[in-house]
Amino acid sequence: MNRTCPIVPHQRAPILLSVTTGSPDPGRTLRLRGREWPPGSFAIMAVINRTPDVTPAEEIRRVAGLVAAIRAQHPSVVISVDTWRAEVGEAVARSGADLLNDAWGGADPDLARVAAAHGLGLVCSHAGGLTPRTRPHRPAYPDVVADVRGYLTAAAGRAVAAGVRPDGIVIDPAHDFGKNTWHSLELTRHTADLVATGWPVLVAVSNKDFIGESLGLPVAGRAEGTIATLAVCAWEGARLFRVHDVPAARDALATVAALRETLAGGRPAGWVRGS
Repeated sequence: MNRTCPIVPHQRAPILLSVTTGSPDPGRTLRLRGREWPPGSFAIMAVINRTPDVTPAEEIRRVAGLVAAIRAQHPSVVISVDTWRAEVGEAVARSGADLLNDAWGGADPDLARVAAAHGLGLVCSHAGGLTPRTRPHRPAYPDVVADVRGYLTAAAGRAVAAGVRPDGIVIDPAHDFGKNTWHSLELTRHTADLVATGWPVLVAVSNKDFIGESLGLPVAGRAEGTIATLAVCAWEGARLFRVHDVPAARDALATVAALRETLAGGRPAGWVRGS
């Protein structure tokens, strides 16, 4: 599924308490279309489904025009496009995209070169070595968190070597991609381990299968589970959140922000003494 995702800045960014990392770099500031998301801030990627699984030519026909139209009407909005194909990336880059979201773990290495050539950001994801548009059969890892962290760190390094701006790189553990439910839950519990790499972390858990299997619910019943998962990932330090229900996600992130401000000794907006 190819999707165009406008990124909505979260207006009530939390106070950064601390970032623990094995590197002297406490975390990179993400920069896209003149906007900045430093460590501790949140941004929401609003999903717009545009195409089913189609050929590259059909993806370009359906998506590039939409990106161009959004760019013409909203010059300052940050636009992310999901694609693993370099030719699609090239077309949407020319149409005004800001971020290429490669959900299939670098299946086409030329996508990074497209991002570099146009000065775009790039999402590096972990898909367990799957061929794009396939599902895993009994995936297994000796240590899924270590595997994902190691792969994403290396992928981000390869992107930098290919010329992608370091301040435009995002990493995504890609819940459910090449993973079973236990793997996705384990990665959620250890989001902070990925944040500790210093790279901004994107989580795309909206209505995912691991939430449905954990709760025994179909896609239509996963809203509450999605919000709970988003809140956990936000508390652990994730910075970007790819969601279908933007208002609910904004409220959840505002709550996390308020809790962090309160713990830091501040008073969140709307604070009433004695309430």
